[in-house]
Amino acid sequence: MKKIVVIEPGYLSYVEEKRILNAWQAEFVVVPANAPQAEKLQQLSDADALMVREARIDSTLINAMNQCKVIVRYGVGVDNIDLDAAKAKGIYVANVPDYGSEDVAEHALALMLSATRRIVSRDKQVRNGQWGIGQSEPMHRISGKVLGVIGFGRIARNFVQKASGLGFRSVLVVDPVLTEEQAQEAGVVRVELSTLCKEADFISLHAPLTEQTRHLIGERELALMKPNTVLVNTSRGGLINEDALLNALIKKQIFAAGLDVFTTEPVSAKHPFLYMDNTLCTDHTGWFTEESVVELQSKAAQEVLRVFEGQQPKNWVNK
Repeated sequence: MKKIVVIEPGYLSYVEEKRILNAWQAEFVVVPANAPQAEKLQQLSDADALMVREARIDSTLINAMNQCKVIVRYGVGVDNIDLDAAKAKGIYVANVPDYGSEDVAEHALALMLSATRRIVSRDKQVRNGQWGIGQSEPMHRISGKVLGVIGFGRIARNFVQKASGLGFRSVLVVDPVLTEEQAQEAGVVRVELSTLCKEADFISLHAPLTEQTRHLIGERELALMKPNTVLVNTSRGGLINEDALLNALIKKQIFAAGLDVFTTEPVSAKHPFLYMDNTLCTDHTGWFTEESVVELQSKAAQEVLRVFEGQQPKNWVNK
């Protein structure tokens, strides 16, 4: 029998995980993210695997694991896990980078379209009996404009494919690992960040959060953008300097922002973004559909299964 600890539960059941790990008679112990530290340490001391969503897994928790073989992140980003501490303990860390790319891409596109067409504010005004017939708020046509994408992994490629029918004049991409040949095959143009900020009318962020990408979009980058720019972030809140973005939105330096992620989550009910007419905010829900949940839980459990069977994880991130 194997003991699997799940920290920060967020799923209605663990049927998929139990089905996949049935041969190992896995016992699932669910520990809330806000549980006392002592409880986490106790449960992890004899865990064979840890599965986690957003909770911070630091060196204290990792060093308390006496027999853990693998930590699996339900999702893509692993900035909440101390990778070096896990490596030092000989613990694999794996993620699930190939789930929900369709769903996040669709959400990014929905935010872009909704922010551009002022869907939320128009809906609110109609419900309040205001019938502006258009010109009460500025709006801009999408066709013929330039799309900018930062990061060009699975989600970004899906996003570009879905957006291709909107009639963009060109698609600019910033990604340090994208080659010229790959860009040509995808029908996009590789550029530097400053060029993208200057030329793109719509900018969608799809980069991972690292020390190199933290606050990738700050005061300098926002100052380069056009007054009609729509900025969308479905990746990680830390990619944007929120103070700089707030200032740019107040001064109307850019047209609007569609945000599914924030530096601190849940976002404070008093956050200024929630009270502005040129922002559209959702609750880190880009990843979610009924289909993506099953896919995520299944693929996360399969990583645990590989390690239990003596294999390396398919998506090993702390080599």
